[in-house]
Amino acid sequence: MTTDERPVADADLREIGEAVAGESRGFLTTVTEVAAGSAPEASLPLLLLALSDLLAAGARLGATTDVVPTSRFEPDVGPDADLEPLRANLANLLEGIDEYVEVVDPLLGPEVEESTISGDLVAIVGALTQGLAHHERGHVLEALWWWQFSYLSDWGERAASTLRAIQTILAHVRLDVADDVAAEAEYDALQP
Repeated sequence: MTTDERPVADADLREIGEAVAGESRGFLTTVTEVAAGSAPEASLPLLLLALSDLLAAGARLGATTDVVPTSRFEPDVGPDADLEPLRANLANLLEGIDEYVEVVDPLLGPEVEESTISGDLVAIVGALTQGLAHHERGHVLEALWWWQFSYLSDWGERAASTLRAIQTILAHVRLDVADDVAAEAEYDALQP
């Protein structure tokens, strides 16, 4: 039973809620550890994995029929966390590679806008934290509604764009090598 006005009767929704809560906690932990700078050489791969896992959970939210909470008003879960220190640490860590350009809406046209990996990660953290606050208070439907709404309206797109930016950075780091180095590596790989 939950503390919602009515119990979450659908076992599938409870399962989805637990899965998204787990992925949210994992994402928050990874982003916080990356921002702390304890392993800067692993930062991009860790973020790539965390975003991929989170997007899989988000896809499940997107594929789920609209979740409707029991109340029309969101219960107060307290003040929003101050995420500026997290954003500043990420921006510092990603200095020189933080900014990227993304297509605003690929269905409506080629308009692009500038974004930052650090800003997008923090926006995602904010949305996930809000849902976790509901979930931890036993408001499973409210948490699911929040995560689903914010996935479709904001963090899903931000996570996908950020994932692409990070994957592109990794591709440049690993593939942009001098021609002679690439030729030597290819030759070595083809030798028995």
